[in-house]
Amino acid sequence: MRKVEIYTKNWCGYCRAAKHLLEKLGLEYQEIDVTYDQERYGEMLKRAQGRSTVPQIFIDDEAIGGYTDLYGKVQRSEF
Repeated sequence: MRKVEIYTKNWCGYCRAAKHLLEKLGLEYQEIDVTYDQERYGEMLKRAQGRSTVPQIFIDDEAIGGYTDLYGKVQRSEF
């Protein structure tokens, strides 16, 4: 089973869409809410090589990007 992590903020519509897509694909994920957690947000920035938008999605520790990146992978059957 793949290890899926998603950094989110509680007001983010793209975060909700990404979680919904992961659920639709039947994938379990660990959500890391960085809304008020600057330490975890800094962790996300480092892991995502400076990308500061949410969501940031990691699959098996590989940075996938955000919702549109995930959606694109699904559409291209890369996922």
